[in-house]
Amino acid sequence: MKATWSGMIRFESVALLIRLYAATEEHPVRLHEIHATDGSRVEHRRFCKAENREIPDEQVGRGFALGDGRMVPLTDEDLAHLPLPTKRTVDVLGFVPFEDIDPISYGRPYYVGPGPGADRPYSLLVEALARTGYVAVSKVALRGRERLALLRPRHGMLILQTLLWQDELRDPGDLAPSTPVTDRELELAEVLIRELTGIDVGAVHDEYAHALEQLVDMKITGGELAGPAEAAPALDLMAALEESVRAAKRAHRRPSARPRP
Repeated sequence: MKATWSGMIRFESVALLIRLYAATEEHPVRLHEIHATDGSRVEHRRFCKAENREIPDEQVGRGFALGDGRMVPLTDEDLAHLPLPTKRTVDVLGFVPFEDIDPISYGRPYYVGPGPGADRPYSLLVEALARTGYVAVSKVALRGRERLALLRPRHGMLILQTLLWQDELRDPGDLAPSTPVTDRELELAEVLIRELTGIDVGAVHDEYAHALEQLVDMKITGGELAGPAEAAPALDLMAALEESVRAAKRAHRRPSARPRP
C-alpha cells in the first residue's frame, strides 16, 4: 500500500514518525455527460478568458482571488513554503472520550503506520488510547487545507479520522417535528427495534450497479423495466407498528436466509 502522507505525531515533548495510507476506496458507477439531442460525449476544456482560447493542461496554474477581483498566482514552490505548523505534523491538541465526538463531524479515514524507529512509541500510544477509551483531537494539513482530526485505536493500530470544522456543520433549523408520541407507540417501537437488532453489515451489497446494468440492457433491447414498488406511508401508526412487530417475530422464527454472493 502506498503512503499518501508522511510526517509525525506530536504532543508535548513526545514525537513519532508516521505515514498515512488511504483506509477506504469508493467504487462509484460513473455516468458520462452526453449531448441529449444526438448522444455524443461532452468534453470539458480549459479556456483562458483573457486570450479567448483553449489552453493545455501544463499552462494551468492556481491563484488566490482578492476582494477587488485581482488574482495572485501561487506556485507549488510557494505552497511548499506555507508557514503552517501542521504541514508535516499531526499536532495533538488534547484527549477526549471517544463518545464525545459526534459522528456527524466524521470525514475521511486514514490508516496510520509507524515511520522508521517509531514502532515502540506507536504501540504505546495505541495501547494507551485503547485502555483509556480516549481519542486524540488533532490538527493536520492534508489535501491542500488544514483539518481537524482525531486519532483512535482500531485492531491494534491507529486510525486518523478527519473531522469537519464546527462552522462546516449546518444548522437544521426547524426540521425536527414537534408532534408528541404516546407511551404505547414508544413501547411498540422499542419492541420492534429489539426484534430487528443485529445485522451482518459485510453481507449487505451495493445493488445500484446491477440495477443500472438491467436498465441499460432494457434500453438496448427495447424492453421495459418495472421500477421498484414504493412503500405507502403509514396512515395508522399503531397498526403499522403492531404488524411490523409480528412480521419481525415471524422472520426470527424462520431459518436465516443465506446472503447473496
